[in-house]
Amino acid sequence: APRRGSIVWQEKSATDFVSEVDLAAEAAIRAAIAAQLPHASLLAEESAEHFDLASTSTGIVFVADPLDGTTNFLHGFPEYAVSVGVLNDGVLVAGVVINVPANEEFTAMRGAGAHRNGVPIHVSTIDTPTRALIGTGFPFKNPDDIAPYQAQMSRVMAGVSGVRRPGAAALDLASVACGRFDAFWENMLAPWDIAAGTLLVREAGGIVTDLTNAPAAVAHTAIVAGNPAMHRWLLNTLHA
Repeated sequence: APRRGSIVWQEKSATDFVSEVDLAAEAAIRAAIAAQLPHASLLAEESAEHFDLASTSTGIVFVADPLDGTTNFLHGFPEYAVSVGVLNDGVLVAGVVINVPANEEFTAMRGAGAHRNGVPIHVSTIDTPTRALIGTGFPFKNPDDIAPYQAQMSRVMAGVSGVRRPGAAALDLASVACGRFDAFWENMLAPWDIAAGTLLVREAGGIVTDLTNAPAAVAHTAIVAGNPAMHRWLLNTLHA
């Protein structure tokens, strides 16, 4: 298997990687859940092919990305996280995103707000696009998705002060929740990318939908997130 430094990794596809750290982190999460809540289920990225979320609508389900931003991690780019969301009977009730390089822990409980290292956070109040900073994620798995995305990007860039693509969707959503980003979009994300971050944004006063403006489910879906004003602007711009 190839190595980067001391880390062993392998390709899931030509542009998607899994490292021994992903696998070890998932094993640690699985063991912790089994010890505390043995009847709970775990949907995690590296074992997802063995799990059907649609058929698990009752009980407690943990939805985890043990290392969001694996490519960043492998390159020593300091933007990667551990993300865990919790569903109870299909409803998001808790989430945590740990920004490992920055030692930040973002947490949310349904109805109890969102916090960073224990301090309450809220989405930004910026409502003018020319003052807004927008986060995004590139389509990297299917080349056919690039041209439609470029058209979206052109429209968004023309209206805002900046667009950033750090490369870890869970952290991008946490950045919306704490006001670093005023909004964020990505055209296809997985349940483990968005479960915790979706609750963070909503509990911080923001909105998370798909491209049809339906409330985003914990599923494979497009995501548009932001403070209320910038979510509305971004959604309209993506459809312009």
